[in-house]
Amino acid sequence: MKIQHIEIYQAAIPLKKAFKTALRTVTVAETIVVKVTCDNGIVGWGEAPPTHVITGDTLASIHYALKEIFKPALIGMPILDRELLFEKTHTILVGNTSAKAAIDMALYDCISQQANMSLTQFLGGYEDSIETDYTVSVNSPEEMAVDAEGYVSDGFSVLKVKVGKDTIEKDMERIRAIQDRVGSAITIRLDANQGWNPKEAVRAIQQMEDLGLNIELIEQPVKAYDLKGLKYVTDNTQIPIMADESVFSARDAREVLEMGAADMINIKLMKAGGIHEACKIAKLADIYGVTCMVGSMIESKIGITAAAHFAASQPNINYFDFDAPLMLAGDLIKGGITYKESMITFGSGKGLGIEGINEEYLL
Repeated sequence: MKIQHIEIYQAAIPLKKAFKTALRTVTVAETIVVKVTCDNGIVGWGEAPPTHVITGDTLASIHYALKEIFKPALIGMPILDRELLFEKTHTILVGNTSAKAAIDMALYDCISQQANMSLTQFLGGYEDSIETDYTVSVNSPEEMAVDAEGYVSDGFSVLKVKVGKDTIEKDMERIRAIQDRVGSAITIRLDANQGWNPKEAVRAIQQMEDLGLNIELIEQPVKAYDLKGLKYVTDNTQIPIMADESVFSARDAREVLEMGAADMINIKLMKAGGIHEACKIAKLADIYGVTCMVGSMIESKIGITAAAHFAASQPNINYFDFDAPLMLAGDLIKGGITYKESMITFGSGKGLGIEGINEEYLL
């Protein structure tokens, strides 16, 4: 069983509403799609959205890496020599984690189909359904409160609230407005996307604690490189702190874990370069007794299906942030994961369960 063809497409799907964070605003989900075909007819799918403010990857860089580096290097390789295949994928090019993730997930799709298992079963088979949160983009307090109320009406009981765009005082207004609107029974997660400095983060989080706000966790309050600042926030607050942009690789995770710089880790395939490295991060965190979230960029259901299969396979992954396909005005694929309000199920298909692509979104 060898890799016979690698095809590369560009796709774009409009969002229903602009997605805003402290780092960027997105109105159209652009992505590079990879189709890997094996000589026995098995087809695997992967994707890589450009998120240059986090990964440094652009549409052009992803396309070049896939077409000029990975495609000629991997065609003809035996797909069941897994460690050799993934070693080559991860060492043939420095960085370029999004392109690596697209190839990686397509290869895992092929391998698990050959094993006659879903990808979740192939990786461990821990959960058969998971619950996602829904993200509230950073806007005015009133608009965010209205959006939050709408998501709760749609069946979501966990909201991920984006903050960190301007002043921390404004962020406090946003949080209060949302909690006043949706009530204390709804769980709120905050994501500052590196938007605070350590001292103001501690001051604000302690205020949240004193006010009794129902905050479950806070993602990446400080700059990705500032591990000492991240540890300062973690050590001086009670609400759990989650490292996101600070952790791309297992080496990054080891440094965060050894320092005790965060209480949790957010794993994303586009940061890790795919499932192979993501499994290492999850296993390492488990050794330290640390729970993880698996999240995503603004991706189509290809990438989210791969991430959800991985997340459901590991016992210490307890938080799931897979709302991106629900933000899109259309579905790039046929098959994959299924949503029922906040619940995600996997179906009985093998691999990722992707049946094909909707060509209307290809460019």
